Amino acid sequence: MTERTPVDFWFDPFCPYAWMTSRWLLEVEKVRPIEPRWHIMSLNVLNEDKDVPEKYRELIARAIGPVRVVAAVQEKYDSETVGRLYTELGVRFHDRGGLKALDGLRGIVEEALEAAGLDRAFADAMDSEEFDETLRASHDDGIGRVGQEVGTPVIAVEGVAFFGPVVSPAPKGEEAARLWDGVRLVADIDGFFELKRSRTRGPIFG
Repeated sequence: MTERTPVDFWFDPFCPYAWMTSRWLLEVEKVRPIEPRWHIMSLNVLNEDKDVPEKYRELIARAIGPVRVVAAVQEKYDSETVGRLYTELGVRFHDRGGLKALDGLRGIVEEALEAAGLDRAFADAMDSEEFDETLRASHDDGIGRVGQEVGTPVIAVEGVAFFGPVVSPAPKGEEAARLWDGVRLVADIDGFFELKRSRTRGPIFG
């Protein structure tokens, strides 16, 4: 059996681009020997001392609730469970447009928890600071590998971490594999830091 390469992935469940990157990583897992490992980070924590538009700050302030729920699950369960919950949250937030109904956020989170085989009571963490230390430790672990000037997602493989890749829509099949091979290629180049172009399209889910 081929040994699988661990790939650490940090996400905020509200981020549509992290969601698409995570779906790409699951596609890669089908065709390359990798093992995704899921970790929480927070856009709210990342931007708490930054000058950002007020509307965006209000959005990410709401986002801290689901992030805290994932942190609570991460503290108690393994990476596979965190990934399973992330999938259920992401399907509802992004694929089904749940972020347009923030007033019903707790209900969406409870539904995702149940679909992931977890206790709905984890949703109580949305309004609690109990797991903030776990959250910040996980966030700092990820963002500390790439620097404060980036966001979510963060991926790390064999000691090298990057922001991204940012893709829309998420590549599938052999296209997903080729992108992964490219990521591995640049990760192996000592001194490689950045490759970027402006986005010309919004999130394309599905």
